[in-house]
Amino acid sequence: MKQKLKNYSGTVILMLVLIHFSSAQSKKLSPNQELARNIFKELIEINTTHSAGNTTVAALAIRRRFLDAGFPEKDIQITGPETRNRNIILRYHGTGKRPPLLLLSHLDVVEARRSDWSMDPFKFTEKDGFFYGRGTSDIKDGSAILVANFIRLKKEGYVPDRDLILALTAGEEGGVYDGVEWLVNNRRSLIEAAFCINMDAGDPQLKNGKKIARTVQLSEKSVLNLELEVKNPGGHGSLPVKNNAIYHLAGGLGKMQAYDFPVQMSEITQSYFYKMSSFESGQLAEDMKSIAQNSTDPQVINRLAISPYYNALMRTTCVATMLEAGHAINALPQSAKAFVNCRILPGNTNDQIVKEVNEMLNDSQIVIKVIGHPAANPPSPSNPELMKTVEQVTKKIWPGVPVIAVMDVGASDGIYLRSAGIPTYGISGVFVDEDDNRAHGRDERIGVKEFYEGVEYEYALIRAFSSGYK
Repeated sequence: MKQKLKNYSGTVILMLVLIHFSSAQSKKLSPNQELARNIFKELIEINTTHSAGNTTVAALAIRRRFLDAGFPEKDIQITGPETRNRNIILRYHGTGKRPPLLLLSHLDVVEARRSDWSMDPFKFTEKDGFFYGRGTSDIKDGSAILVANFIRLKKEGYVPDRDLILALTAGEEGGVYDGVEWLVNNRRSLIEAAFCINMDAGDPQLKNGKKIARTVQLSEKSVLNLELEVKNPGGHGSLPVKNNAIYHLAGGLGKMQAYDFPVQMSEITQSYFYKMSSFESGQLAEDMKSIAQNSTDPQVINRLAISPYYNALMRTTCVATMLEAGHAINALPQSAKAFVNCRILPGNTNDQIVKEVNEMLNDSQIVIKVIGHPAANPPSPSNPELMKTVEQVTKKIWPGVPVIAVMDVGASDGIYLRSAGIPTYGISGVFVDEDDNRAHGRDERIGVKEFYEGVEYEYALIRAFSSGYK
């Protein structure tokens, strides 16, 4: 009896092993997927924050991969004004039949504290169908996809009809300005191109697990950062005065909280609302159609504005993001500052917005100072041939998914390229759930399946833009 049980147990174990092996085989990655995953993992586990990280380390890691793949050393540039935050530029030579195409992503990421996350943000984690880690969605997935596809094309002996320029940059997430802005001003010849495809914009959209749109970013809001300050003589904490600098500033911030910039619709946002209305129903669908026709009905606007995203599509926004005040717990504050982040619709100037904020505050004691040197932000020109190519690739890879032009409510390095006269189009390849976008947030993640689909999509797109697509 014991011998029979022993044999039976052995059979069960063997069956379980075979089932596990079969399952593992069915999930085995292709060589291209495995390459992309390995690059992705390597980039996530290199800390590239501005406080403690180093994009140069990441750039050198990518350089090693390019050299191993057979790219000439002379075609790989690691450059930038600071040793800790450098960019890597690769030129993949083609026949020169058409002018170069620039493909852009960035290596730096926003800060991430281990205490804020349920896991180590700088450890690449695959769990429950997602890749976790700081930069998984913003935008080391895009960097890994581009690097993997350039290596894949090189191994295939592919000869494009134009030079392909890959730029993986520093400085996009703030801090020092040593990325695209620096390249435009100091090494423009390295990135000069007919147009740019930016991986940091135009995410295709998922809703309730369904692919609803292949977005193409034609324009984006620009960034204007302001410092609001109230100064005061201060004094002893035992002798409070009504004109406390903190209270005074708080009154101004209360006005800002209650203020709405006027609604300004463009052809891009009108088209977006109209096309997206077909994915909604009821009042929301009707409101989206109305605003697409430039409705000024305050009830329509107010209902749509409940959504932070729809509100940001319709108007410029300014929001307080940091405070700084006082010098001692037992002293009246001599200064109170608020830092305000404004996202400005294309067509508006920085001076216009500063003037509007000043008029809204209506308080000469709140002094406004512009931080940095914000760039102009014209929309990219309409490009029917580009849109046709994107539609062809999308129809082949994701049949039935509509291609929709959008304005991004955030901002990317596309601002500096557009300001310099290089048309830039955001065309990321990785679908993002519109209700679960964790970029800059806790437990940032993207779908595993979506990542591998993005690898194939961008591969097809690169080929389509450099030889035609079959």
